[in-house]
Amino acid sequence: MNDILLLKPGEIFLKGLNKRYFEEKLMNNLRRRLKHVGRFEVSCRQSTFYVEPRSEDADLDAALEAARQVFGFATVTRAAACEKTPEAIAKLAISHLKADMESARSFKVETKRSDKRFPMTSIELSQYVGGLLKEAYPDVEVEMHHPDLVVHLEVRELAAYVHAAPLPGAGGMPVGSNGSAVTLLSGGIDSPVSSYLIAKRGVRLVPVHFFSFPYTSELAKQKVIDLAKLLEPYTGRMTLQIVPFTHIQEEIRRQVPEEYFTLVMRRFMMRIAADIAAHSDCKAIVTGENLGQVASQTMEAMASTQSVIDLPVLQPLIGMDKTDIIRYAREIGTFETSILPYEDCCTVFTPRHPKTRPTVAEVAEVESVMDIDGLVQEAVAGIERIKIGYEC
Repeated sequence: MNDILLLKPGEIFLKGLNKRYFEEKLMNNLRRRLKHVGRFEVSCRQSTFYVEPRSEDADLDAALEAARQVFGFATVTRAAACEKTPEAIAKLAISHLKADMESARSFKVETKRSDKRFPMTSIELSQYVGGLLKEAYPDVEVEMHHPDLVVHLEVRELAAYVHAAPLPGAGGMPVGSNGSAVTLLSGGIDSPVSSYLIAKRGVRLVPVHFFSFPYTSELAKQKVIDLAKLLEPYTGRMTLQIVPFTHIQEEIRRQVPEEYFTLVMRRFMMRIAADIAAHSDCKAIVTGENLGQVASQTMEAMASTQSVIDLPVLQPLIGMDKTDIIRYAREIGTFETSILPYEDCCTVFTPRHPKTRPTVAEVAEVESVMDIDGLVQEAVAGIERIKIGYEC
């Protein structure tokens, strides 16, 4: 029998009558993610997902790494399969775990027996296989409490499986199981992390980037495209919306007092994001705001920018320390791209002394001289859409 992957779901295991809905979302996401590494059969039995190679070019190692990026799985394990007899299981454990056993000082065996027709209990099979492993590797001690190596045996519906410690999966909920949201994606460190964290809660994302050419360069635009591509293994396929923002920023500079530049700019961003959300079946807007990090992220400033829309604004980074955000960025692989020296629209026409404690009424009064609806519709009409991950 070929090696296979065993994937255990995380919190969807706790779902009740609608658990099947979440399992089907997870199944579809996994199948799509594996398409580029070969042909596999993906199935779900007894709350465990099985990934079995079905072609010679099926790369199981690549499949394992891809599966670890799919939100919804708690653990991912490469396991060897054999017939469901005690002798076959013991023989496989001795051969398959040779390197693990030789590098360990102590071990124990744990068995899960989902097939209750199997003639041994879980404890009996663990003792039987453990005894033969001890004979085969006499220098490795049996240690039941804190062993170096745990040998896992699983007796399931179609076969028995042997593996060492499972690897952690991405966790979270299957993307698409909790609706869709517009996510504001700049070229900085924060917004890719906030997008990742919301996708982890099962939200399908529509990323939006505000582009102010020629004040920001084509390299800055490409940087955001590259960030979206780095997120795609986790978020699934996305359509990146590039919003032309130059005219709005020039009109803000022409008509609004300098200290309000950023606040009015953010209010336009929210209006445009809400328009995109309405045409993309999105129920929320995601931002990378972090309380107190910059002048536009005080409570008063955020109240002002959010007051122009009715949608909820999700802010997964709101209470994080910057070092925590950087750690996430490094883990998901976006940090090095985020720190490339290409500025985004938020650095254009930055006020020298920004207003940090505005009221909603005063900001509304300041921007009332502008053709708000006309500028928003002009920007929406000029959106460039770039498909990310649709080659799979």
